[in-house]
Amino acid sequence: MSLANPALLAVGLVVAAGLAWAAVAVARRRAAALAAAGVVTGGPGRGRDRARLAGVWLTIAGIAVLAIAVAGPAASVPVSHASGTVILAMDVSGSMAATDMAPSRLGAAKQAALSFINAQPGSVDIGVVAFQQGGLEAALPTADHATASAAVRRLTAGGGTSLGDAILASLSAITHKTVTIGRDGSTPNIGYWPSATIVLLSDGQDEAGGASSTGTDAATSAAEKAGVHVDTVGVGTTTGATVEVDGYHLFTALDEAALTSISRATGGTYHPASDASELDGIASSISLRLTVTNEPLPLAGAFIALALALLAAGAVLTVTRTGRVV
Repeated sequence: MSLANPALLAVGLVVAAGLAWAAVAVARRRAAALAAAGVVTGGPGRGRDRARLAGVWLTIAGIAVLAIAVAGPAASVPVSHASGTVILAMDVSGSMAATDMAPSRLGAAKQAALSFINAQPGSVDIGVVAFQQGGLEAALPTADHATASAAVRRLTAGGGTSLGDAILASLSAITHKTVTIGRDGSTPNIGYWPSATIVLLSDGQDEAGGASSTGTDAATSAAEKAGVHVDTVGVGTTTGATVEVDGYHLFTALDEAALTSISRATGGTYHPASDASELDGIASSISLRLTVTNEPLPLAGAFIALALALLAAGAVLTVTRTGRVV
């Protein structure tokens, strides 16, 4: 238990101690006076004296408890709530221009991302990473969800996709430092971030393999080691569609296996979707893990109630046994 004003407690306890000393002194003086007068204590009046003394001590106890109350006592209690960091990793590769989802894969993903942002409480920091090859950070995590929404609305399709780079770029946004895989394939030690989640919205088309691209397995291992869950959302259909990229007509289809593998390896969940409306609902339903923080619980009210009860009990005993209020 902590106190906001311990000095007030000290003053109150000094007053209560003074009253207690006075009560003891008066009781001894009274007993001495009665003994000097030859009056033997006890008999029919003994019960009345005990009740009177009980009233006095209850009153003093009430003052002592009231001193604790005015000092502003508070207890630290664990409170669970949804908090932490969410990175929306948005695939903006050329295949996301496919129209097997209306208005397009990227359009559907943006709608889902905006719905997800609107569903999150203010205690959640949200960042946006738009990934092609190399992963492009669009907005750092912030409690200002309007910033994340604006970043999503600005996204356009174009380029290739490296799922591994997307995960590393998201980890960099979470830790606020560049996260890379060692030349020998070793994963970096970036600490443990159990309250962070990556929501990866992609069709799963992975074009890693270039000199600057990171393998998905290595990036996934880095996320798993850091305790970061990756929830993947499949954007597109398994039947696929043809899309024009750099003057070429390419066939592209949803790769559920790649996205499922990423989510399972990090303890996340893969969310399939067959149309834009379903995708919107799935993204909005992704649950953040609860974190527990210690928050102060004011106890002044409870101590005031106890003090009033003690003072009332002391007053009742005093009045009923002596006929006086004090």
